Amino acid sequence: MQIRDYLIRRLMVLPILLIGVSIIVFALTRVGGSPIGIYMSHEMTPEEVEELEDRYGLNDPLPVQYFAWAGGVLRGDLGWSGVAVAPVTQVFRGKLAATMELATAAGLVAVTLGITLGTFAGARRDRLPDHLTRVFSVSGSSMPDFWFAIVLLIVFWVYLGWFPVGRSDPAIWASIAHPTGLYTIDSLMAGSWQAFRDAIWHLVLPAITLGLATTAIITRMMRSSLVEELNEDYVDAARAKGLPERLVLKRHARRNALIPTMTVIGLSFGFLLQGTVVVEIIYQWPGLGRWLADAVLRGDQATIMAYVLFTSVLFLTVNLAVDIIYAYLDRRVVLGS
Repeated sequence: MQIRDYLIRRLMVLPILLIGVSIIVFALTRVGGSPIGIYMSHEMTPEEVEELEDRYGLNDPLPVQYFAWAGGVLRGDLGWSGVAVAPVTQVFRGKLAATMELATAAGLVAVTLGITLGTFAGARRDRLPDHLTRVFSVSGSSMPDFWFAIVLLIVFWVYLGWFPVGRSDPAIWASIAHPTGLYTIDSLMAGSWQAFRDAIWHLVLPAITLGLATTAIITRMMRSSLVEELNEDYVDAARAKGLPERLVLKRHARRNALIPTMTVIGLSFGFLLQGTVVVEIIYQWPGLGRWLADAVLRGDQATIMAYVLFTSVLFLTVNLAVDIIYAYLDRRVVLGS
């Protein structure tokens, strides 16, 4: 009952927040110039450009333009993408699937390694493994993504030839159906081991690059939280009862150390999606990040607005999910209080 009421209250606030975000971003994009450029050609006369602006309502006051755009969004019409030369809604689905697959793979790498390394280092405080893990955390969180991506490309693609760039081999991609747009899932549904291996092989370098900084942050947070929990009285009581150190760590200290770490993990997934821009450009990954970069360079406001709305909904959803998981891990937390 408590979680249901909390969800209802949060979902009621969600539209208000989205409206506020959309108004701010719409105003900022319009201040930057008219989006008429994506509909124009070099051969158009000034009279034809003016007629085009009248047709799309770009001469109307900003409030009128905003409500026209918002009405289109409610109908599922996000406008026309000049970069992709297609409706934004149509292009968005395929780009979103590519980015979600990359961000999910990077998130799995980051969460798995981050919690494992953080637990390993926290349980061996001030020993050599702890010192090495802290060096990794500092260097990983401060290393620029573009530099690390270029290093991996030079070593594993140029010299060793172990991993490819792009999203898949064109011939293998064309050999299977793509009902979900997620190549790993589609290859499993098609029962093609060759396609699955190809999809994983193309994911390795961009997923490691994208997940490096997040892995370092999760490792540092997990290690610090675990060190604090191991100094608490309830841990000493568990040890005094004769519980093995492995059970003390697994059933008591690590569970409580995960509580603050979950906040970092939840927010990091949102930042993983936003951080795909550089990674997708370098690895030629056909996702939202690469599409957004092209849209910004060409002033494609419809694409920019769609991306901002998506990331806004994503962060609000992630924050809600983190709050619920937080309450599950820590029974002392009362949602909405």
